[in-house]
Amino acid sequence: MQNDIPLKDQSCENIAPGSKALIIPTIESLVAQMSGWEVPLNYITLEKTFKFKNYHQTVSFVNAVTWIAHKEDHHPEICFGYNECKIVLTTHTVKGLSQNDFIVAAKIDALLD
Repeated sequence: MQNDIPLKDQSCENIAPGSKALIIPTIESLVAQMSGWEVPLNYITLEKTFKFKNYHQTVSFVNAVTWIAHKEDHHPEICFGYNECKIVLTTHTVKGLSQNDFIVAAKIDALLD
């Protein structure tokens, strides 16, 4: 974890099998830094729904997210329709949330800055 570097400027790291998910206080601290992202009560996923004006903007956003996912080798669940896109992040290796989820979320938010 690189606390002095903004999440959007960090890179995802390989997570070894058997690694543990982030603990709840760490998750709550990280999600508090992120606008609009939510963590359900089970603390297994990080989620946000993005709204757009039209289908073209939505699909362009989805394509940009897939580029980030490929570059970081960390792939969210993406569900989209005409003018909205829901992103769900989790780290299957740890069966919960890892630093990688927050890094990718920050990079996704940076697309719209």
